[in-house]
Amino acid sequence: MTEKTTGASYAAAGVDIEAGDRAVELMKEWVKKTQRPEVLGGLGGFAGLFDASALKRYERPLLASATDGVGTKVDIARRLGVYDTIGHDLVAMVMDDIVVCGAEPLFMTDYICVGKVHPERVAAIVKGIAEGCVLAGCALVGGETAEHPGLLGPDDFDVAGAGTGVVEYDRLLGADRIRKGDAVIAMASSGLHSNGYSLVRHVLLDRAGMALEQEIEELGRTLGEELLEPTKIYSLDCLALTRTAEVHAFSHITGGGLAANLARVVPDHLHATVDRSTWAPGAIFDLVGKAGQVERLELEKTLNMGVGMMAVVPAESVDVALTALADRGVDSWVAGEIVERGEHTEGSTLTGSYAS
Repeated sequence: MTEKTTGASYAAAGVDIEAGDRAVELMKEWVKKTQRPEVLGGLGGFAGLFDASALKRYERPLLASATDGVGTKVDIARRLGVYDTIGHDLVAMVMDDIVVCGAEPLFMTDYICVGKVHPERVAAIVKGIAEGCVLAGCALVGGETAEHPGLLGPDDFDVAGAGTGVVEYDRLLGADRIRKGDAVIAMASSGLHSNGYSLVRHVLLDRAGMALEQEIEELGRTLGEELLEPTKIYSLDCLALTRTAEVHAFSHITGGGLAANLARVVPDHLHATVDRSTWAPGAIFDLVGKAGQVERLELEKTLNMGVGMMAVVPAESVDVALTALADRGVDSWVAGEIVERGEHTEGSTLTGSYAS
């Protein structure tokens, strides 16, 4: 009698195709909420379609693209079992880079990599991405969910995305528009956003031994709630500002901190000075600094210190710009100015001490 053997299968190797199909069905309603009139077809095709004839209204359209992820912030979401906010972070990282040059966000695609497909979990991640796309004014036209058993644990995941925007050539923002005497306007962050989490996790969780469920008095909530606060999406606020006031440049404050990111949009012959005394960073920044005995310059190279986006505008446009941002509920203030660059200065420096 011959013993019956069972052949290998994809499922036996750890990939559940049916779970993947279930995840797609669950996410469809959220993707639908992001649709723009230029989007053709629905979820499930091999490629997302965007009607480029919509760009005919531009004289010389420039396409702007960006790609990014969320980094180790996903570990906080995994530990807490909260999956519907991390997508906001992904959209912010991509689309707020695109709007820096003055481009209108058009569409985005995502890539979700998991150790095991849990349909409801994947759908929750896509829900957050879709909600973020609505806040950024762009469509979510497609994506990919990949199951990597053996490489990732059953509860492990990562997310990444790519986006495209468009800007008229003669409205392109950047260093060539900046002039001596321009004002630097800071826009408040919603917290840590999505950068520096390797340092934050090391300091607060590993070294200080704090628990994510721990209530932190100075934060007014649990540590986990603070660390999962979604990144603010500035795209539509920035575009509205360009329609209301003259804007020369934006700078998205992400990895590398405030000074390094602002320097990226300042021309070689000029210098941006930012006065720390014009704002007080949120309690989370002080907590990280004290718990890890992190020097201020190291914090400033790693975290946004309470500023998520900056705008460089002519001095005469300051009042109009601040009013426009306030009308949209964006906390903003004049934080610095553009001056001539000295012999030994770099593109941007921070001066003074933070307000208490």
